[in-house]
Amino acid sequence: MTESWVNSAERIGADLHLELPGPGGRRAALTRALREAVRSGRLAPGTRLPPYRSLAADLGMARNTVADAYAELVAEGWLTARQGSGTRLADRAEPLRHAVRTPVKAPPRARGPRHELRQGTPDASAFPRTAWSACYRRALQAAPAEAFGPGDPAGRRELREALTEYLARTRGVRTEPDRIVVCSGFAHALRLLFGQGSGGVLRGPLGVEAYGLDFHRGLLTTAGVRTVPLPLDEDGARVDALGRERAVLLTPAHQFPTGGPLHPERRAAVIDWARARGTVVLEDDYDGEFRYDRKPVGALQGLDPERVIHLGSVSKSLSPALRLGWMVLPERYVGPVLAAKGEREGWASVLDQLALAECIVSGSYDRHVRRMRQRYRHRRDRLVAALAEHAPHVQVTGIAAGLHAVLRLPPGTERSTVEAAAWQGIALDGLAAFRHPEAAAVGDGLVVGYAAAAEHAYPAALEALCGVLPPG
Repeated sequence: MTESWVNSAERIGADLHLELPGPGGRRAALTRALREAVRSGRLAPGTRLPPYRSLAADLGMARNTVADAYAELVAEGWLTARQGSGTRLADRAEPLRHAVRTPVKAPPRARGPRHELRQGTPDASAFPRTAWSACYRRALQAAPAEAFGPGDPAGRRELREALTEYLARTRGVRTEPDRIVVCSGFAHALRLLFGQGSGGVLRGPLGVEAYGLDFHRGLLTTAGVRTVPLPLDEDGARVDALGRERAVLLTPAHQFPTGGPLHPERRAAVIDWARARGTVVLEDDYDGEFRYDRKPVGALQGLDPERVIHLGSVSKSLSPALRLGWMVLPERYVGPVLAAKGEREGWASVLDQLALAECIVSGSYDRHVRRMRQRYRHRRDRLVAALAEHAPHVQVTGIAAGLHAVLRLPPGTERSTVEAAAWQGIALDGLAAFRHPEAAAVGDGLVVGYAAAAEHAYPAALEALCGVLPPG
């Protein structure tokens, strides 16, 4: 880049749209147009105007004509001109009140909950802004020119290579970059896999756990997929209840929301079922990084990479705002999924993909996950301690991993407890909200998230929670 090019670029200035009709010379038309732009409110006081050379070139005028028009408006008080600050609309150049529409005030925003104990959301205040911005900057500087063109629907190679190593190291996933497809999260993965009607990569009926996110079931229903609930017990989903389903969706590392991993015998059994039926298991590894006991639970995909689609994202580990996830696919599904996604990346930002790859390769991602694992474990321990002191009759389950716990309540008390919590400004969910419409209930309970609350607000949230629990 030459110095002369830089200097000429600096003189270009900002765009300014002006209408120049009417009688008189070009200078008179320009001054009228600028006055009208101020009167109408289209140009606000303090707006910086383009240099007269730049505006002259845009309007096809002589430079002196624009310079004289600027000088006239400065003399009249419409504009100000200072060395180093350029030419601006004067602060007292107020628009005519009758020429602008009075803005309609938005209705006041509803007050949020006083105490945030909903599941599924990490602590937003803990997002690693410094580390992420550093990774983003390094990734941006190192990005090849082609990265700024149309995106590969499979995702950036840099991210897929980083995920191959990371998932193998931390989750026991066996794959290679060409079998990973980047998406914008778990919901996006479901849409790609099941599409609409008969046009998806997979088809129903789909076996699902009796308790899970209603949002995901809604996506499947919209896609025309019938879901068949599998009963749950202390060992996870009863996969022996699988029959003629064409696929099954499980949360084997930590059943959502009741907690607990899928028993090893059932892990082997569901793989055997998929092999015998020639079908596939969808593994939702929604919080695989956050395990607090010393019993590692690897990904189900490691048992048979050709019979398991492994699904993950950064929604729990970093932030749902990033909209980054991945599918680790058996070879036979890579082509159909890419065809469903389209010829170009239309969902996940390429620059965010590069930043995440840099975050993983540099070790920043590991450090953040370990730091948050310690924080969330401490919060879990504080929840358990508070309940032991103030509500010892309430059993707490599902606490070996994840970002939430299930509080088992006396029969018939869930609804009234959820209502009492709402009255006290506590945002949480009852266990019934996650039950499949065709599944049998497993008892009353609360699903309490201990990650979303800000650190300073967490003690008050625990105190409020204990205050609404039913007596023993």
